[in-house]
Amino acid sequence: MNDSALITTGLPIALAIIMFGLGLSLTTGDFRRVARSPKAVVVALVLQILVLPAVAFGLVTAFGVDPLLAVGVMLLAASPGGTTANLFSHLFRGDVALNITLTAINSVLAAFTIPIITNLAIHHFDTEGDLGLQFGKVLQVIAIVLVPVAVGMLVRRRSAAFAARADRPVRIFSIVVLVLVSVGALLGERENLTDYLQQVGLVTGIFCLISLSVGYIGAKLLRLNEPQAIACAMEIGIHNTTIALTIALSVLDNTEVAVPAAVYSVLMYILATAFGFAITRGRAESGTEERQPTR
Repeated sequence: MNDSALITTGLPIALAIIMFGLGLSLTTGDFRRVARSPKAVVVALVLQILVLPAVAFGLVTAFGVDPLLAVGVMLLAASPGGTTANLFSHLFRGDVALNITLTAINSVLAAFTIPIITNLAIHHFDTEGDLGLQFGKVLQVIAIVLVPVAVGMLVRRRSAAFAARADRPVRIFSIVVLVLVSVGALLGERENLTDYLQQVGLVTGIFCLISLSVGYIGAKLLRLNEPQAIACAMEIGIHNTTIALTIALSVLDNTEVAVPAAVYSVLMYILATAFGFAITRGRAESGTEERQPTR
C-alpha cells in the first residue's frame, strides 16, 4: 500500500484540493477578526498548540503505546481543527465565526507546528532512520497545507460566486477522501489491527474527550461566553485527520503511524456529537443558555 502511486501522489493531491476548498471559504477578514476577539483566539490556539500535544504525550507514555503508534498520536495532536468543526459548532449554537477564524489561523500554523512536534516525537520515541521530516519533507508539508489555502483565498477574492458553487462539491470530496483513506489505512494494517486498536482505541477515545473538555472548560474558566466555549471545544476536539493521514502515508511512508488518525476520524464524530448534546442539555436544564452574538 505504501508504494502505491495512489498514496504517494494521489493523496497529497487530494489533500491539496481539500485545502484549496478551505481557502475558498476564507477571507482576509477571518484573520482580521483576531483583532476584534483576540482573547478567544489566543485561548483556543494555546490549548490546541501547546496543551493538546502535552496531553497526547502523557497518554501514550502512560499507556505504553508502541513507538510508531505513539508518533501517530502526536501527529494527530499536532493536526489543526477540521472544517467539520464549523458544522458541529453551528449545530450546537457555537460561535461559527470564531471557528472559521481558528481554522484559518490553525491551517497556517500547522504547516510549521506539525513538522516540529512530529520530529520531536520521532526523536523521543527513537523511531528515526528512514522515518522523519527532513527539510525537504517539511517543505512538502508546507506545500500541501499552506499553498492551496492561499490559492483558494485568492480565487475567492476574484470570484466569490465560483467559491460559493465549489463549496458543497469540495466538502463532499473531503468526506469521501477521509473515509477512503481511513478505511485504507486500517485495512493496510489488518494483520495487526486488533493489537493496534487495543493500544490506541482507548487512547484516542480518551484524547478526543479530553480535547473537547479542555476546549470547553478552558474557555469557560477564562470567561469566554457560551458560544465561544462551544466553538473552542469543537475546534480543538475535531481534527483535520486527513492532514495527519496524508503526512503519515505519503510523507513519512508509514501505515502504522496513520492508524491513530484513522481510528480518531471515526471516534471524533461520535464523541463530539455526544459531547455537544451533553453540554447543550445541561445548559438548557440550568436555564443559562446564552444567545450567540450577532455578526
